Amino acid sequence: MEEKRLGTSREQFRWTAFIVSFILLWSRASAQIRYSIAEEVKEGTAVGNIAKDLGLEKSTLKERGCRIAEGSAESFFHVNQNDGILYLDRIIDREKVCERSNVCLINLKTVLENPLEIHYVTVEVLDVNDHSPTFSTKESRLEISESVLPGLRLQLQAAHDPDVGQFSVQEYKLSPNDHFRLEVKDRGKDAKIPILVLLKTLDRETKNRHTLLLTAIDGGRPSQSGTTEIAVDVLDINDNMPVFDQDTYSVLLEENAPIGTTIIQVNASDIDEGSNGEVIYSLGNNVNNRIREMFRVDANTGEIIVQDLIDFELEESYEIDIQASDKGAAPLRTDKSVLVNIVDLNDNTPDIEITSFSRAIPEDARIGTTVALINVLDKDSGVNGKVICSFNEDGPFILSPSTQDNMYSIVTKSRLDREKQSIYDVTIVAKDAGVPSLSSKKSITIVVSDVNDNRPEFSGSPYTYYVTENNSPGASVFSVRASDRDEGDNSRILYHMFRDGKEKNKLHSFSLNINSENGDILALKSFDFETLKTFQFQVVATDSGTPSLSSNVTVNVFILDQNDNAPVILYPVSSNGSAEGVEEIPRNVNAGHLVTKVRAYDADIGYNGWLLFSLQELTDHSLFGLDRYTGQIRTLRSFTETDEAQHKLVILVKDNGNVSLSATATVVVKIVEPKEAFAASDVKSAAMDEEENNVTFYLMITLGSVSTLFLISIIVLIAMQCSKSTDYTSKYLQEPNYDGTLCHSIQYRSGEKRYMLVGPRMSIGSTIAPGSHANTLMLPDRRTAGEVR
Repeated sequence: MEEKRLGTSREQFRWTAFIVSFILLWSRASAQIRYSIAEEVKEGTAVGNIAKDLGLEKSTLKERGCRIAEGSAESFFHVNQNDGILYLDRIIDREKVCERSNVCLINLKTVLENPLEIHYVTVEVLDVNDHSPTFSTKESRLEISESVLPGLRLQLQAAHDPDVGQFSVQEYKLSPNDHFRLEVKDRGKDAKIPILVLLKTLDRETKNRHTLLLTAIDGGRPSQSGTTEIAVDVLDINDNMPVFDQDTYSVLLEENAPIGTTIIQVNASDIDEGSNGEVIYSLGNNVNNRIREMFRVDANTGEIIVQDLIDFELEESYEIDIQASDKGAAPLRTDKSVLVNIVDLNDNTPDIEITSFSRAIPEDARIGTTVALINVLDKDSGVNGKVICSFNEDGPFILSPSTQDNMYSIVTKSRLDREKQSIYDVTIVAKDAGVPSLSSKKSITIVVSDVNDNRPEFSGSPYTYYVTENNSPGASVFSVRASDRDEGDNSRILYHMFRDGKEKNKLHSFSLNINSENGDILALKSFDFETLKTFQFQVVATDSGTPSLSSNVTVNVFILDQNDNAPVILYPVSSNGSAEGVEEIPRNVNAGHLVTKVRAYDADIGYNGWLLFSLQELTDHSLFGLDRYTGQIRTLRSFTETDEAQHKLVILVKDNGNVSLSATATVVVKIVEPKEAFAASDVKSAAMDEEENNVTFYLMITLGSVSTLFLISIIVLIAMQCSKSTDYTSKYLQEPNYDGTLCHSIQYRSGEKRYMLVGPRMSIGSTIAPGSHANTLMLPDRRTAGEVR
C-alpha cells in the first residue's frame, strides 16, 4: 500500500512538473512588453526602455535598424536607436484615441533586421480627470399631473463625461425638496441614468412649478461636477400612462441595411379617452446624437427606421430608448429600450501589409531564408475575419504562418539561380473564410543578386590556328574568347598564358603575348617554318569575382610554309660564291651518255621546295640535254671530229613558289680522246669518289633533318585529327608519289575541298584546282556523308 501511494505521488509530481514547464515556455514564447503612460503628458516623455526589456545590446540597435513598424499604430511613439528608449512623439488625447473604451491599448510592432525580428509592445494610455460632467441642456422641463400617485419614476437626462472608469460620472445629487427624491440606475457602458421618483402627490393649487437642481459628480480627486436645472410643471389630471405591449424589445439587423429599412415596430396603448389616450412616439431624451443620426422613429406608427449606414465594425449593438406619450393636456410618457444587435456580413476585403521586405536576396541564400514579413488584417469578425494567404503561382518561395495571428513570412523553399531567373514577381493572395469569400492581392518584386558561381567558358576547346611564317612581329595573329554567365565584376574576364616553367613552353612564352582584356594573342617575333612547325600552349581565363574562378583551354598552332628559301647547289660544289664543275668525257661515247647530275636542295616544304632545272647557256644545243626534274645532263648524239673540245653549260635551278627563287650552276664539259679519258679517269675517279662521298654525306644529313621534322609534324597532325574523327586523314599527309630531287608533297583541307601540293608525278584522277596557281591538286572526297568537316 505504501509503495502504491509512493508511485502515485511520483506520477503526480511528474505531471505537475511537465505542466509548470509547459506554462513557463508558453508564457515566454507569447510574452509581450507592456508599458503605461498617462494621457496629456508632454511630447518627448520616456515610456520605457525597450532595449533593456528585450535584452538587446544598445550598440547594435542602429546597425539592426530598430524602429516602430509603419502602419502598426498611429505615429505616437518612436525608438531612439542610441539608447533603446521608447519616447512619446505627440500628446495623446485618450478620449479621441479610444473613445469610451475602459482600457485604452496601443499595440506597436518593434522591428529589428539582420536577423529579422519582431517584438510586440503594448502601451496602455491611462485616463486622467481632464473633463467635467456636462448636460446637453442647462435646463429641462417636466410636466406631472396632480393626480399622479407617489412612486412615479421619471428618467432624467444623464450627464456626459468623456473620461472613463472612476473619472466618469459616479453619482448624482438633487437639491433638497419635499416632493422628489433621486435614484441612479447603472446602465453599464451607457453609464449611470438619474431617475426622479415622486415621493408624495402634487397639489397644483398649492404650487404649480417645482424647480430642482440636478448635479452630476465624477470620481476624480478632486472631483469635478456639472449641473442642470429641472422645472417640474404640475398639470391637471391625466391619470393613465401609455403602456407598451412587450416588456422587452430585441431585434437582429444586418449591417449595410438599406436606408429606409424598418427595423421593428413598437406599440403602446393608453386606456384614457380622447387626446389623453392618443399615443405618439419619439426617441428618448438620453439617445445620443450618433443614434439620432442613424435611426428615426415614426411618431404615429412606432416604426424604427434606418437612416444611415450600419457598420458592424464600428458598433456591434445599439440600445435605443423609445418614448411613448399621450396627447393629454398634461402628457404622460413611458420609456422602453429596444436592443438592436448588428449581424456581421463579409463586407471587408483583407488588407495585406508588407512590414519588412528585403528587395534583393543573394542566389546562394540557404533554404528557409526570410525574404519579407506580411501582416494581413480583416475588419470583419468571426469566420469572416479569418484569412488564409497563398501565392497565385508556383515558385521557389513559400508563405510560412507566424505564431502571431495573420502574420506570415515569405521564405525560400529551394535553391535560387540568378542565371536561370533573376527577378520574381510574386503575387500574394489573401482570402477570407466568409460566404461569399472576399480576397485581395498584392504583388512584390524579389530580385536575386549575383554571386560568383560560374566559371568562364571558352567559345572553343581546343583552339586550332594556322599561322603563315614570316609574320609581322607585334601583330595580333589570333584570339581566344571566353564568356561568363555571371554579371558585373563576376563576369569581367582577364586572360593570361599558363606558364609552368617546362622546357617545351619556353618557346611560346618567349614568342607570344596575350592581351589580358580581350584575349588577342600577339606574336613577338616572326615564325620560321623551317625551325618550328607546330607548338601548343594553354590560356587561362579568370573572372574578377571574390573568390575568382578560372578555366583554361589548349591552343594548337601550326606554322604554314612560305617560299623564303632559295635553292642551294650541292653539286657542283660551290666555291668563291659560284657553283662550277669540270667534267671530261671520251669523244667516242654514244647518245644518252650520262655526263653528270646537278644536285640541289631547297629548305622549303611542298610546292615551294619543288625544284626544276633548265639550261640557260649552252654552246651547242645538239650535243647535250638536261632532264628538268632530275638535273641529269646526257649526250644527245655521238661526237664528231668537227665538234669543239670544250663546252660550257649554265644550269638554272628554280623552285615553284609564287615568287620563284633560283640558283645557277656552271658545268664545263671537256671532250678528250679515249686514251686520255681512261688515264684521266683513274686520277679523277679517286677525287670524284671522295667528292661524291662528301656530297652524299651532306645530302643525307640534310634529308634526315628535313624528314625528321616533317614526320614529327605529320604525327602531331594525325594525332589531333584522330582525336576529332577517325573517318578521314589529317590536313597534312605524306605523299610518296614523287621521286624528284628533294621535292616535298603534302595534302591539306580548305573548307569542303581536299588539296595536295605535288612534285612532278601527279596522282591519277587528280585535277588542278582553280586559283591554285597550277601547283595544287584537288583530290576526290572519299568521306562518308556523316563525316565531320
